[in-house]
Amino acid sequence: MNILFHHRTRGKGAEGVHIRGVTKGLRQLGHQVSILSLPGAEPETEEDQSAKKQIPPKKSGLVASLTNLTKYTPEFVFELIEILFNIISAFRVRKAVNETNAEMIYERYSLFLFSSVWWAKKRNIPIVLEINDSCLVHRVRKLFFVSLAKKFERWIFKNATGLVFISSEFQQIAQQEFGEIAPSVISPNAADLDAFIIDDEKATKLRQQLNINDKTVIGYVGAFVHWHGIDWFVDIIADKLKQYPDIVLLLIGDGVSFAPIQQRIKQADIENQVILTGRVDHKEVSTYLSAMDFGILPDSNNYGSPMKLFEFMAMGKGMVAPDFTPIAEVVKDNETSWLFAAGDRQACIDKTLAIAENNALQKQVGKNARSYIENERQWKHNAQQLLSLISL
Repeated sequence: MNILFHHRTRGKGAEGVHIRGVTKGLRQLGHQVSILSLPGAEPETEEDQSAKKQIPPKKSGLVASLTNLTKYTPEFVFELIEILFNIISAFRVRKAVNETNAEMIYERYSLFLFSSVWWAKKRNIPIVLEINDSCLVHRVRKLFFVSLAKKFERWIFKNATGLVFISSEFQQIAQQEFGEIAPSVISPNAADLDAFIIDDEKATKLRQQLNINDKTVIGYVGAFVHWHGIDWFVDIIADKLKQYPDIVLLLIGDGVSFAPIQQRIKQADIENQVILTGRVDHKEVSTYLSAMDFGILPDSNNYGSPMKLFEFMAMGKGMVAPDFTPIAEVVKDNETSWLFAAGDRQACIDKTLAIAENNALQKQVGKNARSYIENERQWKHNAQQLLSLISL
């Protein structure tokens, strides 16, 4: 079957990983997939550039324009532009469907983007939406036209052929607010085992380079932003680390919390126990994960599906994570990772330190986590779920 994957995102970071993952899963099942992106937001181009160690080109066209609008334009103006963009989007989708002979549209849902569903319904082409965002949940960028967004979303969720939610919490929120919605499935994130290959030799070499070969390495990979909780995690554990000289924190990433965290480490005089690498090339992430014994996910939210959780488990590493519904749905506590009560910061620290002293448990849980990804959470599994929403 010919499938058109349509998105209005920047195609970078976790968004790009997810788009490439689902696309790969569909192709593994024998389908032809074409991706319709904004100019300059092609996720597969990002992957090619990373593999070739090239510096990504500057954003151009619509992506640059939308990025600038997000930063410098009043919210109500930006939302009006998003609504007007439906006119352009309808023509782009129609052209792409005709050129690729698409028999189905799979779209990463964006607020105010209704034209795809309207056009697909008019042409009797099945369209399945992947729901990662909504006007019903907390958003970093606050909405101005909240009521209008709800009206659009209610119509979209009802008239699509099917909906793919990343968690049952997200599905329930939509059902409670909108009542009747299209048929839906729960499909958390997944991992690409071709991208996350366990390499003990590389891991040993990296640990030797970092002088942590005889240490218990607790890792974090992601943005250094407050809502991920890495700032408070370091702040609380900083005064305890000296009591555990065999523990090292290996923190990968960058962001607004990086400088404050760096300062806290200096203040506590634990620079020999906390390694801040900054950003690393995406293709090097698996090597750093291999060098860790287990990971930490200090915070999340009650509707999202954290990508890093699946990537850690794919590398045979368990994670200490808050028991928000989307995480508790995919983690068996003390079997494939470890859960603590969401919002209980001290419980997070206590569990992390306790696990750090049990190497056998770290290895067994990591082994179980890898098996779970292999058997249930590869991208082909997500592809099978979304295809179940249409009549082939």
